Amino acid sequence: MNNEKTQRLNRTKSHLKQALAHLITEKGYHSVTVKDIVDYAAYNRSTFYTHYSDKIELAEDLLLSMMEELEASVGKSYVSGQKIYTTKLNQQTFNIVLYIYHNRSFFSLINYDDTLPGLHTRFPQTILKIYNEQFVFETINGTPVNMDYFKRYTAYGFYGLLRNWIYNGFKETPENFIKEVIDLSKTHIHSVKYIGNQHT
Repeated sequence: MNNEKTQRLNRTKSHLKQALAHLITEKGYHSVTVKDIVDYAAYNRSTFYTHYSDKIELAEDLLLSMMEELEASVGKSYVSGQKIYTTKLNQQTFNIVLYIYHNRSFFSLINYDDTLPGLHTRFPQTILKIYNEQFVFETINGTPVNMDYFKRYTAYGFYGLLRNWIYNGFKETPENFIKEVIDLSKTHIHSVKYIGNQHT
């Protein structure tokens, strides 16, 4: 029974988050009201306030849950301690791209100015966090570099490509997009070693 209650709670919160995301595309974040959210999700206000104190808390929960899932999606492609040479990278090693594509209705929110608060900064910061916490990079020919700079340069470069892909409405297939990213990776990365998330 407790498990059923948890599932029902999670389902309700998911519906409220989906409603907020959709309404942002229609009228912008700041114009969305709690009434709009509950009307769209077909709940009453008391149900909303059982889970969230206000729209701001709902927005933060939506952003946090999506960024946490983005981080978790990466590890599904790797085994801890696994080292992969960029010449061996494939579609499966870029599960993060597939996650973004499968959740494109959410990630498309980055195309809006009046959007989910913090999305424009947290999205690229999460990419960098993944690079910092989950991977060890080896440069071509073992060229010595400042690895903090290297990870930031690579993470924000990848984010820029993702941003452009999203901006263009995901017209390029995930498979083609991943192929282009792999080809670029081969120009400056010799291998990546997955070390997992040190904080889990």
